[in-house]
Amino acid sequence: MTDDLSRRVEQHHADAVPEFTRAYGIQTLVWFELRETRASAFIRERQIKKWNRVWKLELIKKSKPQWRGIADMLQ
Repeated sequence: MTDDLSRRVEQHHADAVPEFTRAYGIQTLVWFELRETRASAFIRERQIKKWNRVWKLELIKKSKPQWRGIADMLQ
């Protein structure tokens, strides 16, 4: 969850989040959801974290079949 999507994209590109980006080697964000409140975003994040990998991949494929990075969209 983030309040600043551009900053989060930059953090991933810079490998600046050791708990996640460095541990998993993830540098390209390909999916996000907008939520009305921080509380609803937090709840949604917790829901998705409980999902298995196949469900998460299907969620991404439905909305982004080309798997373009979010950085491309923000330019």
